[in-house]
Parts: sequence; C-alpha cells; structure tokens
Amino acid sequence: MQKRLPILVTLLFPLLLLSTAQSLAEGRSGDRALRLWEQLDARKLKLRSKAALIVDHFGNTLYEREPDQPMPIASVTKLMTAMVTLDARLSADEKIEITKEDRDLRRLTGSRLKYGARLTRGDLLTLALMSSENRAAAALGRTYPGGTEMFVKAMNRKAAELGMHQSHFADAAGLDAGNVATANDLSRMVLAAMRYPEIRKATTRSKLEVRPYKKRGPLRYINTNRLLRNGRWDIQISKTGYINESGRCLVMHTEFNGTPTVMVLLNSYGKLTPFGDANRVRKWIENGVDNQSQQNAQLKLAGSPST
Repeated sequence: MQKRLPILVTLLFPLLLLSTAQSLAEGRSGDRALRLWEQLDARKLKLRSKAALIVDHFGNTLYEREPDQPMPIASVTKLMTAMVTLDARLSADEKIEITKEDRDLRRLTGSRLKYGARLTRGDLLTLALMSSENRAAAALGRTYPGGTEMFVKAMNRKAAELGMHQSHFADAAGLDAGNVATANDLSRMVLAAMRYPEIRKATTRSKLEVRPYKKRGPLRYINTNRLLRNGRWDIQISKTGYINESGRCLVMHTEFNGTPTVMVLLNSYGKLTPFGDANRVRKWIENGVDNQSQQNAQLKLAGSPST
C-alpha cells in the first residue's frame, strides 16, 4: 500500500494542477467580465418588464429589478417539465396518445393535438418547449410514473434541489397561476436546463413538422421566440410564457461580449414587449462595451510616449 501511494500521487498531481489552472483561469475571466459590467450604467436601461435579471455564468449581476419577487411564470414552467421528464429516463420513442385528460379545463385553450393524436414522447417534449403546446406538456405529466400528481411532486422536488426556494409548481403546462418563481430562481433553472442537450436543441429549434394522425397531413409548428430568427442573437436556451396573471415572460441563455449570460424578463404587457426588452438589453450592453473600449484606447494613446 505504501508503494502504491507515491504512484497514485504521481498520477493525480497533473490532474490537480490542471483543475487548479482551470479554476484560476475561470476566476480571472469572471473578474474581467465583472470589471466590464461595472462600466454599464443601469440608469440608461429602460425596460418595460416588471421583473428583470441579467446575470452571467460567473454569478456577476449586470442588471436586476425585483429579482426576489415571486410571480406567475406561465409556460416558462415547461423547462421544469422537460427536466423532470428527462430525469425519469423514459423512452423518447414511446408513442403517447392525447386523451381528454390532457385538455385545458382551467382556461379552455385550444390545441391542434386532438384526442387520439399519437406522437413520440420526444416529439411531445419538443412541441412543449418549442411551441409551448399545452396538451403535449400535460401528456408528459400524465404518463410519468405515478401520473400527474407524482409528476408535480417531482417538479417541486427538483426545484428544491436546484435551490429554487421561492418557487412552486402546480401543473406541467404552466396554465395554473400557482406556478410561481422569482427571477433569481429562474436563472438557476435556466442554468440547470443547460445541462440537458435535448432542452437546448428543442428550445432553439425554429420549426418542427409532425404527423400525429394516420390519415391526415402533417402539422407544422414554429418556435414562439422570434429572436431565434434574428442572426444577431446567439441563443442556447429559450422559453416564452403567457397567461393573464403572468403577463408576457421570456427567459434565455445567450452570450454578451462572449460571456454566457442568463436573461429573465417577467410580467411584460404587450405581445412584443419581452422581445423589445431583450433587444434593449443587448443594445445597452453593446453600447456600454463599445464606449469602454473607446475610453481604454484613448487612455492608452494618451499614456504612450510621443515620437
């Protein structure tokens, strides 16, 4: 055993050095990002969302408004629905039939997935995330082991594991106003969702064609986030939401100045307001970064020796 210990130390030492170097590099990157964000003037950012949070993956906050106020989150709920479904490791290829149990009796919203429609669990997951299909989300909850009741319990258990201590989930689709969370909690949920390739792929997919009926043509769905059709955005995760109680909601994982960043916009009124706020955030950051770069260049020029 004593002979093996030096060998083990020899093998682990390079890994330890690599881990330490990565941690130091990450710390330096986080410090650089913080110094950059500190140059941004929050007074110049005029948002219409009641609550807003922009935070980078180092934990630096660029902007916040009512970040700890619990609010209804509507279909943003479906990110949690997707994580709980994927955590259960259920077959993505299993065909699931839409039934009367999946209808919306609370708000009486419609759906193109009529009773008898059959799609794979994977397609239902994509439709729930990409197009916010309520019956797709409800069917995912209903076919969870133990049914919808156990599914909702799993959602709240997952929230607790993620440190979402001011959040509560009441249904899989987000139609219940009892689905509430703070902007800070939602930033945690978005970062957790980034660990799921299926969620990243589904939420950023622009469209999907499915055939839920044997003797009918295909149904075509598009993504509810119009920013994905704008080439100036680099979006890794996206989810919109709306019910009367929540207003318009938008959460995204994107990049600003090369830094991975989470954006949470809650309780906006006007169909396009969250997208307008998102563009205002991007312009605010870009202008702030450009101004700082110009100031640094001027300082460098002023400090250089004359020739």
